[in-house]
Amino acid sequence: MVSIVSALTSDRRHHPAFTLLPGVALCAAIGCMAWLVEAVEYRISGHPYIEALVLAILLGAGIRAVWTPSKVFTPGILFSAKTLLEVAVMMLGASLSATSIIAAGGPLLIGIAGVVVSSLIVSYGLSRLSGLPHTMAVLIACGNSICGNSAIAAVASVMRADGNDVAAAVAFTALLGVVMVLLLPLSVPLLAMSELQYGAMAGLTVYAVPQVLAATMPVGLVSAQIGTLVKLVRVLMLGPVVFAAALASRDTSHGAVRLSFFKLVPWFVIGFAVLSVARSLGLIPDAIIPMIRQIATVFTVLAMAALGLGVNVSSLRKTGLRATIAVLASMGALLLMSYALVTHISISL
Repeated sequence: MVSIVSALTSDRRHHPAFTLLPGVALCAAIGCMAWLVEAVEYRISGHPYIEALVLAILLGAGIRAVWTPSKVFTPGILFSAKTLLEVAVMMLGASLSATSIIAAGGPLLIGIAGVVVSSLIVSYGLSRLSGLPHTMAVLIACGNSICGNSAIAAVASVMRADGNDVAAAVAFTALLGVVMVLLLPLSVPLLAMSELQYGAMAGLTVYAVPQVLAATMPVGLVSAQIGTLVKLVRVLMLGPVVFAAALASRDTSHGAVRLSFFKLVPWFVIGFAVLSVARSLGLIPDAIIPMIRQIATVFTVLAMAALGLGVNVSSLRKTGLRATIAVLASMGALLLMSYALVTHISISL
């Protein structure tokens, strides 16, 4: 009887799910600390200017600086950093409805796409001029131009980017993005913009949807509505950009390789598109969208904690100044392009 119990216990310990548990639990603990700090921020200032997503990666990196997790944690950390992150990116598709996007109007949609593409090119060029390697430059360009952490994570997955590059790109883009949130409302009187123009500009420049709300709500509800809409259209560019990154990053070391669609396009990008179509067709009830977003946020926070645990702090110090220069220059270029767009087209809700 004892031998049977021992055998069952041994089998359970070697079950894939069991091996993931320690690492996932560690990431969850770091995530809880991040949410606690975010809650304190909200209690003090009314806005969590540094999100749990960013706090998780910073806390993870801080823990890694003083303690290296043993091998028992490795499977769960890797699972959180890759699989949970890909699921979270896929779930973003449920937030996008074709109806709301079409309502923005043709000129604005074309303008948003133009700004995103131009920003990708300019930001990549500025990052390379700052001395950053190719992969880091691509990640910073995508983070600034599309949707911050999610874009960096999605593109990093298909490029097989180094964990240090991912962590650095997320940290510097997000932290400097907070500065954008704090300073952007001050531009309304200086640039004599209407609420609609300011909201569109915030949607084009601020790196994440919660930050768009933080940057626009002080100005007015109209700004918040148009800003959120513009931001969601930017998020829609994630699929084509990840597809392009997968195409550019495919392995051709063994000569010409014929790839099928499913080998070329990551599964989570296909899922992203399927969920977006399902939302547009009304197959996903509006009532469950907040729950889907919350689950995606939880997975992303755990993934950020996992990425932080994989950070080599000394390598971050080496890229710190160059990454800061690249992100600031990219943000400046994006601001100029966005201002030019919102002041030269008609914007309505």
